[in-house]
Amino acid sequence: MNLPKGAPMVVVDIRIELKPGVADPEGQNTKKALELLGFKNIRSVRSIKLFEIDLDMAEREAIAACEEMCKRLLANPVIHNYKIELK
Repeated sequence: MNLPKGAPMVVVDIRIELKPGVADPEGQNTKKALELLGFKNIRSVRSIKLFEIDLDMAEREAIAACEEMCKRLLANPVIHNYKIELK
């Protein structure tokens, strides 16, 4: 569906994170590096990907498109959870 000129753009955040119990070597290495730099009392560090996507479509279509993006490319359903949020 094409929106008329001047229609608002939809901005969507997609947050991709590892499921509980899945090893996060990037987070573990970052925690070690921070501790070596003198930062104390760090319980854990988790790596999370955030994609901000600008779309020229209605909100409902944008959410459906982002669901498809996650299923086809952005997230591996075996190890990732994802959250789609309109900004």
